[in-house]
Amino acid sequence: MARTLDVSRKLQQRAEKLIPGGVNSPVRAFRSVGGEPPFIVRGEGSRVTDADGNVYIDYVGSWGPLLLGHSAPAVVEAVIEAARKGMSFGASTPTEADLAEAVIDAFPSMEKVRFVSSGTEATMSAIRLARAATGRKYIIKFEGCYHGHSDALLVKAGSGVATLGIPGSAGVPEEFVQFTLALRYNDRNAVAEAFAKYKGQIACIIVEPVVGNMGCVPPAEGYLQFLREITKHESTVLILDEVMTGFRVSYGGAQELYGIKPDLTTLGKVIGGGLPVGAYGGPEEIMKLVAPVGPMYQAGTLSGNPLAMAAGLAMLRTLKKDRGTIYPKLNALSASLVSRITKAGREAGIAITPNQVGAMFTWFFTGQQVTDWESAATCNTEQFGRFHRGMLEAGVWLPPSQFEAAFLSAAHTEADVETTVDAAQKVLAKF
Repeated sequence: MARTLDVSRKLQQRAEKLIPGGVNSPVRAFRSVGGEPPFIVRGEGSRVTDADGNVYIDYVGSWGPLLLGHSAPAVVEAVIEAARKGMSFGASTPTEADLAEAVIDAFPSMEKVRFVSSGTEATMSAIRLARAATGRKYIIKFEGCYHGHSDALLVKAGSGVATLGIPGSAGVPEEFVQFTLALRYNDRNAVAEAFAKYKGQIACIIVEPVVGNMGCVPPAEGYLQFLREITKHESTVLILDEVMTGFRVSYGGAQELYGIKPDLTTLGKVIGGGLPVGAYGGPEEIMKLVAPVGPMYQAGTLSGNPLAMAAGLAMLRTLKKDRGTIYPKLNALSASLVSRITKAGREAGIAITPNQVGAMFTWFFTGQQVTDWESAATCNTEQFGRFHRGMLEAGVWLPPSQFEAAFLSAAHTEADVETTVDAAQKVLAKF
């Protein structure tokens, strides 16, 4: 029976009268893939259900945080228990230190951590802290890497900005980005040249160690090590933005996977168990600059709110207890899914190149290996849109953008993978 979206269509029409584009985050509008966006009303395990009763195998997972799948019992129970005690106090609660302890245990590079309410807040605060620590103005980011929507970082960003084909953003004065250097990802020479040109002026490098916002793009061999070495040599702060990779590509994030010790780390997604949260942290020497101890001001009424802290703590405790089984399963299922759909595409005569790091992956509709934004931009987005619409019709929910990573959770099964591969084979065969 063909999928119907009558209820979702009416909900979208109503939302468009009240909300810009009918959405509260641009990629949800499906503008880059075509078709109509279903409205999701329920999630359980590896599946989501829309307002019309259609069920989908979900490879978005709220854009990464749902490592245990939707409505994981331990997380749901923790949130309910916390909610019964009070939604928010604007004051300290015991669970904040419990979650801080769990985060620091997994990320030894962090001796202290500060919780905020979003990844955007985390990266914005980490950059401010890097400038406070160094007394310098310039920052380096990389084309295709997305670190939230603060003004100074909306320069050749990825994710929604890439999806919409916008070079930056209206409303951001040139003066606000004059100290932001946007360089090519995985290009050592560009970094070396920047440090030579702005000798003694660069406060920090901020980088997604595995990019997720131009699709999944891993670092070239030795690239992160190079960034660590040059930032140490130049007394520049290295910020690893692990909002997406933290606890996903391994329990200790990309820094554990690649053996890198950054100066500052930003986190989000998983550490809130699916609720809004962010964090930044590092050694005592830098973190002592944060108010109220030091002069770098940052605050937030909902920072460390009890619901997010409880959900995150339940998530991290489960991941730590079961990491010996969860991560091998995630890696194996993801590898099987990625390789088999890539094979199906190539057998159908379609140029598909995959990238995968753990349970984070993208099928790029291009014959090139994707290593940076320039190569990602060679993708046939029309083909991807056709693939996305076909998979959605077949009951498989993929990120509605060629330039977003997909995710697999511990709730996914081999049967889910079989169903997904079978759907992909049928969709791709019709190209």
